[in-house]
Amino acid sequence: MSTLTLEKLNLIYSGSTHAVNDVDLAVADGEFCVFLGPSGCGKTSTLRMIAGLETPTSGEIRLDGRVITRLYPGERDIAMVFQSYALYPHLTVRDHFEFPLRAQKAPKADRRRRVEETAALLHMTDLLDARPRQLSGGQAQRTAIGRALIRQPKLFLLDEPLTSLDAQLRLETRTALKRLQTELGITTVYVTHDQEEALSLADRIVVMHDGRVQQVADSRELYRSPANRFVAGFVGTPAMNFIPATIQAGRNGNGGGLDLETAAFRLPLPSELVGDARGLAPGRAVTLGVRPEDLAIGVPPTAPAAPRGRVIVVEPQGDERIVSVEVNSLPRDAANGHPGGAPPETTDQLIWKVRAPKRGHAEWLDPGGLVGLTVRPYGLRLFDAATEERVL
Repeated sequence: MSTLTLEKLNLIYSGSTHAVNDVDLAVADGEFCVFLGPSGCGKTSTLRMIAGLETPTSGEIRLDGRVITRLYPGERDIAMVFQSYALYPHLTVRDHFEFPLRAQKAPKADRRRRVEETAALLHMTDLLDARPRQLSGGQAQRTAIGRALIRQPKLFLLDEPLTSLDAQLRLETRTALKRLQTELGITTVYVTHDQEEALSLADRIVVMHDGRVQQVADSRELYRSPANRFVAGFVGTPAMNFIPATIQAGRNGNGGGLDLETAAFRLPLPSELVGDARGLAPGRAVTLGVRPEDLAIGVPPTAPAAPRGRVIVVEPQGDERIVSVEVNSLPRDAANGHPGGAPPETTDQLIWKVRAPKRGHAEWLDPGGLVGLTVRPYGLRLFDAATEERVL
């Protein structure tokens, strides 16, 4: 197949909007690479530059070592599927599959063979004589995919092709697309804002934000070792919980180690984790991040400075519940073990999400109940307060 290389790729609109900023990337032969990010992050602009629909302000695009930066789209041997199906209403599925082959002046027998092979791969053999109005959304999108793939391009580009499908069709089409790409081994670049699509489809994921690449990794590394706070908060459902914190010298029971102090609680840092951290010292401002599955919910703790809060909402999710807890609903003085005296200092409302098993329901897990939160040590993530880069 082919390899794709992007080198210092930039795109500036109207002289001031820097849509894509110094993107460097190498996509391996046969790799399924997904660009993931929110709207306006630059992922579609990058795809359009690869396709030749946008001209880079600077930088270079190479396909199999050949510079294609200034070539017209038709000269790049690239196939692209857009979010809209873009099917001709008067043509059948067979006609759509044959369309690019006729443009290539392929022999009739070769056209028939490749149409039948493509239809079989997409499970559309019985629909070859159907027109777009007779197709479901998933079948229409598979027709668009088949029309692009039948050309056997060097590179396959997809711009949010499943967005307009309902949940069931999206899942079915996603499965078919991944199977097809694996069988054919076509180098593929896929753009989406849906992290579930990215995590399930990609060999590697390119996370973008504000025109810059934030991290390039497989789904496992991206989820467990996010490079910065943006990646940590964008990847994962529900999103990672955050709270500002300060590194402090450890109190009793922490062996002279380090603690994390927040407006809601004080948490000892396990010594085995501190050794892996970069530059942690008393007084350093950080942001604590914890994923919902790395929190355990239980009865309110007896230690006054331990994490606790009040249940706000309980959302049943099949065999589990997503529990929203107002972690800083208690006054700061009470949380630090200083009840009474001066009026307590309160903090802004902060809601954390917790994944809780459906079994073992207790009254304190109902809305309004007070609960304690236990943070699993290896689920702690710390980000520098200034740079937002991960330090633990």
